[in-house]
Amino acid sequence: MKSKIGAIIFALLFLFTDNLYSQFSIRLVINDVATKNQDDIYVAGNFNNWNPRDPNYKLKPFGGGRKGVVVKDLAAGNYAFKFTRGAFDKVECQADGRDIEDRTIDIDADAVVECSIKGWKDNYPDKPKPYTASPQVKIMDTAFLIPQLNRKRRIWIYLPKGYAASNKTYPVLYMNDGQNLFNEQTASFGEWGVDEVLDSMQKATGKECIVVGIDHGGKYRFSEYAPYDYESNKTKIKAEGKQYVDFLANTLKPYIDGKYRTKKSFENTAIAGSSMGGLISLYAVMQYPQVFGSAGIFSPSFWAAKEMYVDAATFKNPNQLNLYFYAGGKESKEMMDDMNKMADVFANKLNMKIFRTTTLIGQHNEHYWNLEFPRFIEWLWKKD
Repeated sequence: MKSKIGAIIFALLFLFTDNLYSQFSIRLVINDVATKNQDDIYVAGNFNNWNPRDPNYKLKPFGGGRKGVVVKDLAAGNYAFKFTRGAFDKVECQADGRDIEDRTIDIDADAVVECSIKGWKDNYPDKPKPYTASPQVKIMDTAFLIPQLNRKRRIWIYLPKGYAASNKTYPVLYMNDGQNLFNEQTASFGEWGVDEVLDSMQKATGKECIVVGIDHGGKYRFSEYAPYDYESNKTKIKAEGKQYVDFLANTLKPYIDGKYRTKKSFENTAIAGSSMGGLISLYAVMQYPQVFGSAGIFSPSFWAAKEMYVDAATFKNPNQLNLYFYAGGKESKEMMDDMNKMADVFANKLNMKIFRTTTLIGQHNEHYWNLEFPRFIEWLWKKD
């Protein structure tokens, strides 16, 4: 009897382990394309770092006028994707031009997904995106020099409504991917609505802060936000994250402190970002804990910086450090696991306040970061 029970347990463990380490494939098939059906079509998703023109993910003729691609070697988990014609200004959309949510699929076996494309964003050039930044948002400089990288960058600044009429000083939040923070017109996938959130919270609580938004560098984004060299889709990325955070701490912050009425201490200086921007935000506080006392780490791309776990384990913070971790349940299994693993490393350290949160339906996009942003700000203002 005992031998039979042992055999059953062994078989169950074998099945569980086999499924845990299995690799699956999904065949994505497009049955119908409303327009421009002769153009090349690609799939971009969290399985290829959202590359809109990855030659390995180009759809091929599949018979009957259909097109398809097989995405191979996927671990069990949730995957998000969209179809493009080689760029995100040519991404699929609704038949009337409205954006669509990421397509998602839960994978625990090989699968076939049949899709139809109702329209493309570039079919609607007569509907330009609106300018949505509030009067509190200004472009501080269109070409601010980053001497550490010999590049120039647009810098945005949000000043509270009462700034001009007061002599108060304000805490400052630095945020990456400045294009996507305030203005729908410059945001590729929708904006965070930072200005609207802060206006509403100021009215409700009376609390205020300055926000400095730094545009990402386009083709340089993946290198500037990378703390370490890494490889993505068989492309080697040379890290420039150290130079970028040196710029934030040693060039941009002194300039902001000299030009605006800021509270200059690390207790009143925070940094935040999402995806690679979340990754570099954590790196910034690890490099400059005497400058940045808090960080908002939204959907961090720790897959691109495995060395950070080692550095985090040996990191010693002389001051109080506050870290806010967020991830969405529909981003990927690795996202949640990686975030929790990193949060656990810091939770065991002295002088640390860690907050972590998840949204089970959250996807890897600005819509869900916008929903989480008020909670982050409330935490930031109450952390003391």
